[in-house]
Amino acid sequence: MPGGVPTAVVTGGASGIGAAIAAGLVRRGCAVTLADIDAEAVRRTAAELGADAAVLDVADADAVRALIHRVRDRDGRLDYVFNNAGIFVAGRTETLSAEHWDRVLAVNLHGVVHGVHAAYPVMVEQGYGQIVNVASVVGLAPVPFMLPYSTTKHAVVGLSLALRAEAARHGVRVNVVCPGFTDTPLLERVNAGLARTGMEDGWRRIARRFQLRLYPVDRLADDILAGVARDKAVIVAPRRARLLWHLYRLAPAATVRVTARSRGLLPSGGPREHVTRTGDKAVPPRPPAPPR
Repeated sequence: MPGGVPTAVVTGGASGIGAAIAAGLVRRGCAVTLADIDAEAVRRTAAELGADAAVLDVADADAVRALIHRVRDRDGRLDYVFNNAGIFVAGRTETLSAEHWDRVLAVNLHGVVHGVHAAYPVMVEQGYGQIVNVASVVGLAPVPFMLPYSTTKHAVVGLSLALRAEAARHGVRVNVVCPGFTDTPLLERVNAGLARTGMEDGWRRIARRFQLRLYPVDRLADDILAGVARDKAVIVAPRRARLLWHLYRLAPAATVRVTARSRGLLPSGGPREHVTRTGDKAVPPRPPAPPR
């Protein structure tokens, strides 16, 4: 990597994890471009940090490519791209519409694909660079009631690890970040702009039941940047998230059983699955036998 001021692009940078990553990069001497679909918020955050601002919908492949090339052409280099933009969709699977699926796939998965597709050739050509894709611990282990979200995060993990194996020979590094529940505004933006599923509220309580406490976003950003500096393939934080990941790797069937019974993930007052009782043990009703 040549000398001079390194450059970084952070999507979803107006608030939360993206803003915290950008702040850490600025402190480390990077020239940062913050990108977000929220024009007012991204300009405000960029001004506070001393970064550049770009209004961007990551679902628009042409817009992502234009931004990446604009930064490269302006600064003569592209050191880091953090594909962080994402939305949170939750609900029982039977309550989710095609619109829920389409929107989360467009942002959480295609947004990362667009960032990779734009930045990777630039980094291959220059012979260095680092792509950091933000997924989630639910991309590493099973957590119910957020199937579209979990699907996209599993896909981002697979994309990142496969690209990492391919990119190493070009001098390009690829990392994937898998945070647990973090103290960000995303927990109040569940199914934002989409039809309600009955699971929009109470996620801070759910997070505390699942993880004991919300992880401070600044601490997560420090963990991410430390993992990026060490070129860790998978960056998982906090400790509770790492425990879930390790448990699933060691005992996948047991982990599925535990999470399937996690009533702490149900919002208060939300629907509960129908059960019958055998003695003191609650058991789900048996499905009808298939026709012969």
